[in-house]
Amino acid sequence: MEIVFKEEAKTFHLYNDQISYIMQVLPNGQMGQLYFGKRVHDREDFSYLLETLPRPMASCVFEDNKSFSLDHILQEYPSYGTGDYKSPAVEVLQKNGSRITSFIYKGHKIMSGKPRLEGLPATYTEDEKEAATLTIYLEDEPTGLSLALTYTIFADRNAIARSARFVNEGGEELHLTTAMSLCLDLPDHDYDWMQFSGAWARERHLKVRRLEEGVQSVGSRRGHSSHEHNPFVILKRSHTDEFQGEAIGFSFIYSGNFLAQAEVGSHGTARILMGIHPDCFDWKLEPGEAFQTPEAVMVYTDRGLNDLSQTFHQLYQKRLARGYWRDRERPILINNWEATYMDFDEERILDIARKARDCGVELFVLDDGWFGQRCTEHAGLGDWVANRDRLPDGIAGLARRIGDLGMKFGLWFEPEMVNKDSDLYRAHPDWILHVPGRPSTHGRFQYVLDFSRKEVVDCIYGMMKKILGEADVSYVKWDMNRSITECFSPALPADRQGEVFHRYILGVYDLYERLTSKFPYILFESCASGGGRFDPGMLYYAPQAWTSDDSDAVERLMIQHGSSYCYPVSSMGSHVSTAPNHQTGRLTPLHTRANAAYFGTFGYELDLNTLTEEEQEQIKDQIQFMKKYRRLFQFGAFYRLESPFAGNVTGWMVVNEDKTEAAVGWFRVLSGSNQPYARMRLKGLDEAALYDITVHREKNKPYGNFYGDELMHIGLVTSDATSGEIPGGEGLGDFESRIFLLKARTQEA
Repeated sequence: MEIVFKEEAKTFHLYNDQISYIMQVLPNGQMGQLYFGKRVHDREDFSYLLETLPRPMASCVFEDNKSFSLDHILQEYPSYGTGDYKSPAVEVLQKNGSRITSFIYKGHKIMSGKPRLEGLPATYTEDEKEAATLTIYLEDEPTGLSLALTYTIFADRNAIARSARFVNEGGEELHLTTAMSLCLDLPDHDYDWMQFSGAWARERHLKVRRLEEGVQSVGSRRGHSSHEHNPFVILKRSHTDEFQGEAIGFSFIYSGNFLAQAEVGSHGTARILMGIHPDCFDWKLEPGEAFQTPEAVMVYTDRGLNDLSQTFHQLYQKRLARGYWRDRERPILINNWEATYMDFDEERILDIARKARDCGVELFVLDDGWFGQRCTEHAGLGDWVANRDRLPDGIAGLARRIGDLGMKFGLWFEPEMVNKDSDLYRAHPDWILHVPGRPSTHGRFQYVLDFSRKEVVDCIYGMMKKILGEADVSYVKWDMNRSITECFSPALPADRQGEVFHRYILGVYDLYERLTSKFPYILFESCASGGGRFDPGMLYYAPQAWTSDDSDAVERLMIQHGSSYCYPVSSMGSHVSTAPNHQTGRLTPLHTRANAAYFGTFGYELDLNTLTEEEQEQIKDQIQFMKKYRRLFQFGAFYRLESPFAGNVTGWMVVNEDKTEAAVGWFRVLSGSNQPYARMRLKGLDEAALYDITVHREKNKPYGNFYGDELMHIGLVTSDATSGEIPGGEGLGDFESRIFLLKARTQEA
């Protein structure tokens, strides 16, 4: 791993064993992009990559030169208005009304390790040898606005983290109206654009289309990263698949409004931008004030999409998630939400918990309805005190009784929201985001607290700290159930209203930071109506997130599959829910519900008392199985084998570090008659190892033994009774699934 600066050529080369990133100070002093991709040899001069020729209609920088036009030069952090007509990475409104800037190179700094981003989630290092960081200092001289571009390259990962910091060192106020975290100008546009989009209960579905001339983008202006689009996109070559070919992934470590955009020019280049969405963004910089953009991460691979995903998995699992729970197996939980909704009392809760304890569940989570006057959606949010009519001894008393059963206790909060029917709102009606004199929209009869205001965050922190400090709470589910409209804070002046969206998210991060610091052993799980804020920013504070409110196993195949392109299995909250499913009405077999949920943190969201004795025995077996194999599922290398977006079968696989154990998930949505024989090629195994395979259902069933090269090159036979004429044969029926367990024989065996 090196960061090299060539003084004569004014080039920077960041490289490790896998990737190279090359930049140059351009003749006009701005920064130009030369190359990002597979590692190349270092050389004294890469300036041959800077191509300039006269082109019709070009606006040129130098009066005596018809070739040097920023409209045709690949740039690092472009601004609009000095000959470049494409979307900018930065735009600054000045006192005279101008938006023209030109950031000129002033110097740079190279350091070992990686600096922190104050108040923002970001990747980190635990040893300086893990990474090296380059900061390039630039200035727009007429305004005195300085810009620091930061690049961190990791020693053993094909990833680069980027961010930008602005400081107003001039004498007049400025307004940042665009401040991207990342710009990458590519020399061609021969890519497929992959995005992960959907809506509530069908998040992160894979969408693919060709890059063409013009602009295509995904983003959010909802105040959170959103169910609709995830802050993650991939560019891949048309021939690239899961296991071969080039791709570049772009991930934004942020939980608020975002934009990920590709702009293809008329000469075939492609500009990728990622950062805070410029719409509704306007950050005022008084003289001496600074603004730090969130971090974005780029990953390059020439070994296919699985390799790209595993890079993100390893980086985010080990160097984005933090704290006590980062590397620990997650407890198997039961959540009462779909069992009771808000209709419960303490005895009903204890009744569910006792049965769960008998089945082997480790953690009971009390969901919505325990606080204030929260008997319906209309009331209670904001009043974080126990409802003594339901819980006579409060949260501390219930936690103690759950503890006496031998289980840990967890609690649901929705700290960012308030109902108008609440003591908090009656005391502070101006604490919601709203425009005075205009009506406010609600979502589920709730309103968004103004987390841009410190006093609001302080108040919520005080209530949560009191509960968590007085009760033995091991887990917190942090929910957020509506988007932000009428984004206005009465506490800020008119010329700072463009800051509210970002200040809100900074307030959320501040509350998370305070609580996780005060209670470092509590496992926090983020949630936003399921997957509405499933993003890397949340992962920094909460090592797992509720993946979707759609708890049906068949729907989860697409949701978890799409999520896996960026996010590790250990981050995906996944539960076995009741049947018929509450979102789809689907009657999915119990074993399939569990098989899908194994590829996540695993738990239950139902009342086990309502199941038959046979089903309860299956539950006990599932829990024993997950306890035995959860490290493999949650921290093993994950492979996508078959895609639910491509056909009727989904295939997933996890492999431990030394390739001695693996688990394969095979899922078929619809049954068929007289089907072809089927095989599934496995990945990540030791070619020379002999693996004993069993099939887990309720009991492990021997399946045979095969060498790793057989399983990877010939494939695992997955045919069942649907491939022949076997009335009532094993495996018939819709929504079928199997888990294959692989264990390598030792040399002695």
